[in-house]
Formats: sequence, C-alpha cells, structure tokens
Amino acid sequence: MTTHPATASTAPSLTRSVAHYPAESGVPPEGCGCPQGQVLTSQVSRRTLLAGASALGALGAVIGTAGPSAATQLAFAGTAYTGDTIVILSLRGGFDGLSAVAPVGDPAYFAARPAIAIPASRAITLDSMFGLHPALAPLKPIWDAGGLAAVHAVGQVNPTRSHFEAMATMENAAPGSTLRTGWLDRMIGLSGPVSTFASASVGSATTPQSMIGPNPEVAIRTVDSFSLSGASTPDEQTRWTTALNALYAGAPAALAAPAKATLGALSTMSPLKAAGYTPANGAAYPKGAVGDALRDLARLIKARIGLRAATVDVGNWDMHSGLGSSDSGWMFRQLTELGQALAAFNQDLGAQMSDVTLVTLSEFGRRVAQNGSGGLDHGHGNVSLVMGGGVRGGQVYGRWPGLAAANLDNGDLAGTTDYRTILAEALEKRAQLSSSTVFPLLAADRLGMFAAKA
Repeated sequence: MTTHPATASTAPSLTRSVAHYPAESGVPPEGCGCPQGQVLTSQVSRRTLLAGASALGALGAVIGTAGPSAATQLAFAGTAYTGDTIVILSLRGGFDGLSAVAPVGDPAYFAARPAIAIPASRAITLDSMFGLHPALAPLKPIWDAGGLAAVHAVGQVNPTRSHFEAMATMENAAPGSTLRTGWLDRMIGLSGPVSTFASASVGSATTPQSMIGPNPEVAIRTVDSFSLSGASTPDEQTRWTTALNALYAGAPAALAAPAKATLGALSTMSPLKAAGYTPANGAAYPKGAVGDALRDLARLIKARIGLRAATVDVGNWDMHSGLGSSDSGWMFRQLTELGQALAAFNQDLGAQMSDVTLVTLSEFGRRVAQNGSGGLDHGHGNVSLVMGGGVRGGQVYGRWPGLAAANLDNGDLAGTTDYRTILAEALEKRAQLSSSTVFPLLAADRLGMFAAKA
C-alpha cells in the first residue's frame, strides 16, 4: 500500500463481502438492480408516496412538480439548533470518483482505462496525485479558497454491488446494530425540538431512507409549486384550509397534529412563493434537475426557517457503457451540470455558506478497469466532495491505497475511509452534536477536515 502525501486519515481499511464478476462484459451483472438499457435516476427508492407521507397520515398531500431526476428533501426544526445546515448530495447510480477526482499520478489508472481515463494534460491539478475532471472547473476557485475538499477511497464496511441494498445500508448507516431508522432522522432527534416544517412529505418525491424514523420531515419538489393536493389556485387552497381547520377542530392530538403541521407548512411557504427569488451575488444556476434543486435549497436556507438537514438526489450516474471522454459524452455532461450547480450554490449563499456543510455521497464507486462497452461496472471505493465554510479545504483527504493490481479489492479501488467518518466529524464539529448514537460502533478516527464551529 502507498500513502498519498496529502492524506490525514487513520481510518482502517474496509472489507468486501461480494462475489466477483468480470469487468470486461459491459453488461450489468445479474441482480445489480439496474435494468440494461435503462438510466437509473433518483427515483430508485422503493418507498411509495404513502409511506413517505406517513408522518402526515391521511393528509400527506403537500406536493410539488419538479422534474423526475432530482428531488429535494428537507428536514426543518426549531430555533434552538445553532449548528450548520447539513446537506447530503446523493449521486444515485454509482458515481465514478476516479473520473471526477482522477489519480493521474498513478500509472495503473491509465493502464486500466486506455479509452476513458482523464489525460494528465487535461486534468485540473489538485496535488501531485490527483486532478479534477475538466468539467468540474467551476469548483477550482472554491478549492483554492479553502471551501472545498475531497476524500478519496471512501467506502462502506460491507459493500454490495446492488444499488438498492447499498443505498439502504448507506442511509441506515448503522451496520452491526439493530437500528432501523435513518441516520438523518437520528441526527434530527438529537438536535432539539422540531417545528411544523419537520412534519411534511411532499408530492411524488420520495422521502430518503436516511430520514426514516419517528422525527418529522418534509420533501419538496419545488418551492413555487408547494401546495395542498387538489388546491391548485389560491382560492382553492383557502377553501381547503378552512375546511381542514373545521374538520380537525377539537380532534384528538394524534389526529389533529398532522393536519396542523400541513397547514403550518403551507403558511410558512406562502410568503416565500409570493416574494419570488433571484439568486444573489450574480449566481447563475444551470438549467436542469440539480441546478433547480440547489437553487431552491439556497432559497430555503436564506429564508432562515430552521433548516437543519437536507438531501438532494441526483441520478443518471450508472454508466455501464458510453461514459465518454474528458471533453464530451455522458460523464462530461453530468459533471458539467454538477460543477456549475455547486459553484452557483456557493456563490448564491455567499457569507451564509459559513453555516452550511455539503457532502456528496454515492452508494458505491465503479470498477477500476473499463469494460468492453466504454463504460464501468459496479465497484467499491469512491470519492466524496465536501464543501462549506467550516471545511479545511484545498486538499484530498483519506489514505490512497493505489491502483496496482496487488492493491485492488477484487478489482476495485479499496475503501480505506468509512463514509460515516466524514459525516460523524461534520456532526461533531459543524452540527455540534454527538455522533455516537447516530453512527453506533463507528471507530473514533477522524480526518481533521473540519474546523469547530464557533
């Protein structure tokens, strides 16, 4: 094993317990959870609208109408919380971290990917080992300013190449325990009393499994379309509100609370919708799902309505074939939108970014070697990007195991940093919460990538 000189991790290597399959086939393996010829989008969760709206009972009907490939789920809470807003940007489908933050200083990288590797001459230099994909160029100024870092060779303790199993395990984040709640729900449970906005589920957007549990959450398609189902006009909404208030007047608290929560959420959102929104500081979000979602997220953060945690899901990363080159193709298009959206989010929030921590996660990485279809099959180790005012940025964290054959984990980049290590440090340093009950049985090692919140 080799150690990347910029690393600061002492986290133990992660282990694998899945069967090998050929990397050359270009065909998703049996049971991989991604039907051949179909694009895996953010709507991969098996949870239904009804399940996601359970906190609202029969009134789980606050909806929006954003496009199908991104959904913003937001957990709101009361005013006692003084930590950062923790944002999880989930790159659904198996993000290829070796393309995004390419190990151009490792000769084995180019040998394994003769047609799709990022040329060292085109990579944006981060340090002696790593280069940023050229499509992510908008992020380099944030990196240089110390507001963006990366953690490489990130993985799960017991990885699997099944999308659904890997996502479920990642969002539960409690391997080896009996906990069945999601880790964000456990975080919200530690953060103090919650307000009405923690109680809603929105439209056809599915609540992520990380928010499963007793604490309320709201999922929003878009701010502007946030409304009561069946009430598309202000007049209809007024009539519905009057009717629901009358219907639940005097009802037992168990029945009345969901209705009151829904109506309270609508009341909170109405002035935001009426005011409209123009991004600050000249920020320009790209058109598309991730740009739209992050634009709305910035809008909600700036409204100071008690947002403590948010997830944004972005799909279409399951590139078994036709990944493309460093200047065109599927990966280039995806990363172009992602980079522009993240840069706009950072610019839009400006000084308020000091109270935000954003972490990108994906259920697994891709295999080191390209397959026969110019793509990449499901793998293990990955990269996480971390952005925010409290990030000690401008460097790549984690122990780099190298891509020589003897260092691979069954043909994959080995996972040397448990993804929960990043999240635990974010909770401890930026959310000012204990991580032990959120991530039970997690080792105490940390990367040292966050400054303590003042």
